[in-house]
Amino acid sequence: MRPLTDEETKIFFDKLSKYIGENIKLLLERQDGSYCFRLHRDRIFYVREDLMKKAGNISRKNLLSMGTCFGKITKAGKFRLQITALDFMAPYAKHKIWLKPSAEQQFVYGHHVMKSGLGRITESTSQYEGVVVYNMNDLPLGFGVAAKSTQDCRHADPMTLVAFHQADIGEYIRNEEALL
Repeated sequence: MRPLTDEETKIFFDKLSKYIGENIKLLLERQDGSYCFRLHRDRIFYVREDLMKKAGNISRKNLLSMGTCFGKITKAGKFRLQITALDFMAPYAKHKIWLKPSAEQQFVYGHHVMKSGLGRITESTSQYEGVVVYNMNDLPLGFGVAAKSTQDCRHADPMTLVAFHQADIGEYIRNEEALL
């Protein structure tokens, strides 16, 4: 486990700011303590600082995980957010999409969001912005990238894609099934 380098920090914060903007500061300085991001085995973890100090007593070879995994840095040098970050990103999301009940299952199965399944969308969402996807009961289901802006969604055909799927809460089940 080690602190992120400048390049890793830039890549990570660029991706995270697509979804939560300047609210990254709120993740680091919380009322229940001070938190930080650490890299371990190409994964970035969100961990409380006192827990990080205790984890320093465990050898790197024996340490499997600490805190919450926010994502992975790929071999190509890009950062990929994982669904485990959803609970921390959802309260601070800049742009949100709510799905109709008929479209929830399709999204959780890994499909993109079509206009026919769109319940509502945050005003001023521009194209290719990061969005957190909710059901109509405000339960976060995952996150993605807006394929159309808010204005374009109003005049789009019902079969038009409005958001690209990135991650969803159904991944655990799909990944578990692939391992069997």
